[in-house]
Formats: sequence, C-alpha cells, structure tokens
Amino acid sequence: MISQTDRIKGVLFGQAIGDALGVGTEFMTEEEVRRNYPSGLKNYDEIVRDAHRSRWERGDWTDDTDMMLCIANALIADKCVNLKSIAQNFKAWAAGSPMGIGNHTHKVLLIADYAEKPVEVSKLVWELSRHQAAANGGVMRTSVVGLLPDNVERNAADICRLTHYDPRCVGSCVIVSEIIHSLVYDSVSPSYDQIVEWGNKYDERIKEFIDLAHDEDIAALSLNDGTSMGYTLKTLSAALWAYWHAKTFEDGLLQVVNASGDADTNAAVACAVLGAKFGYIAIPSVYKNGLHRKLQLEVIVEGLLQFLNI
Repeated sequence: MISQTDRIKGVLFGQAIGDALGVGTEFMTEEEVRRNYPSGLKNYDEIVRDAHRSRWERGDWTDDTDMMLCIANALIADKCVNLKSIAQNFKAWAAGSPMGIGNHTHKVLLIADYAEKPVEVSKLVWELSRHQAAANGGVMRTSVVGLLPDNVERNAADICRLTHYDPRCVGSCVIVSEIIHSLVYDSVSPSYDQIVEWGNKYDERIKEFIDLAHDEDIAALSLNDGTSMGYTLKTLSAALWAYWHAKTFEDGLLQVVNASGDADTNAAVACAVLGAKFGYIAIPSVYKNGLHRKLQLEVIVEGLLQFLNI
C-alpha cells in the first residue's frame, strides 16, 4: 500500500520534475528533438543550452510550478482556501517578471485592479477574446487543489477562474484535481465514464480529448501540433494518456517529455497525476535529487502536510 503522505509528495515532486525535464523539449519539433536528443531526453544534464533553455538552470522548474506554489503558499499561510490570497500571490509573482509566463495569464494578472477583482478581470479578458481563450495556464497549476480534503470540484473551478474563465479550462482543472484527489485519499482510479461525466458538466468539447487519450500511442495526441500547442484540452489529454497508459512514473515522464510541444506543462500535469498514482517512492532518485530548488519544495511539502493534518 502507498501511504497518503507518499502520494502527496509524489504529486508535488511529480509536477516539479515533469516541468523541469519538459523544458528540455518545450516548443521543439519532432526533428529538433531527434537532432538534440538522438536517444531521447532522459536527464536534466542533457538539456541543450540554447537561447530559450539557457534562461533556466538545469533541473529548475518554470511558471507552471511557480503558480502551483502560489496556491500552496496561500493554503499554508491562511490554513484555508482564500481566493483573494491566491490572487494576490499570483499578482505579486507576475510583478516579479517571471520567466515563461503565458500570454493569457500575463494579460489577466497585469490589469491594474486584478488583485481586488480577479474573477471579474478574468471573465472580461475571456469575453474580449470572444470566448476563444482556453490556454493551459489554469490546469498547469491545479495539482495541489487535488490534495484538499474536500470541496475539490468547487475549489478547482474557483481557482481556475481566477485567471482562466473558459469552461474548457475549468473542466480540465476539475478532472485533473478530482483524479489526484481520488488516488490520494481513496486509492481509487476514476473510470472513463466518471471522467467523461466530470467533463460534460462544463463543456461537451472535452470528451473528444478524453477519447483521444484512450489510444495507446501517444502520437495520436499530436502534442507538438503548432496550431493547438498550449490548449488546455491538449494538456488534459497528455495527463489522461499518462494516467491510463504509463507503466511507471519514469515511463510516463519520458514519453510525454519526448513528445515535445508544450512539454513542460504537459509533463507537469501528467507527472502530478503519476505521482499520485505511483507515489513519491516510485520516482527515480536522479529526478528528485536533481531538482534545482529541491529544498524549497521540501519545505512547502512539509507545510502542506501540516495544513492537511497528515
């Protein structure tokens, strides 16, 4: 049996590891991945130091995990879910000129009165996009919401809407958070039918990407398609593919990372789910010990465990 503590640590370390290794293939084409990593990218120290990737130390995570930690730190400080505190953490983080921040998230967080009216601002930006903005900036950070002991669906939806108002984004966050919660607290793997039911509550377009993830070949997801890279449902499909088909944590990590596309985000979400499924103990030490900010993450893990009374 995998303990709750081990699954919780697996979620948080899994997210950070997927994010940190995924930087190595982020935005690359298939040809670029083959040229830079003839045997596939496997370790942080293999990450090429081009103009994009040299902005991060090898083994460091990006905005995906930074924003997840904004949520985690608010939970630890307030000992409850306080949407205003989470929004203030997002705003302060964005004001520090973080690397890798997504265009949609950037638009929302830099509006002057965001911290006072986060949901209103988020909805306004979505409406100005003619209801088209459905980026993966909400789902990339939602893993920690799945660790809450109750009200997971409501909290996942509310926290998503702080920046990403589109129902596809909200449904993505609910599905990932609910899967993580079920694995951590109930040791139960939600079924295909349950996942479809969660998705249909928010947007019927979600089901197509749930179905895509049922294919055993990850190539069916077309994760490196430039026209849909960064789409919330594309990232959801990567996480569901790993949830259903990865034989081990490392298997899922490497397959998602080497599929390229928005690889850091896809792998962050997929590996948070795999961390819940297989536990911290199943993550190879080379990935845990190689994290550039491992000590910072360990402190936050301990703070969350205290908040959760585990």
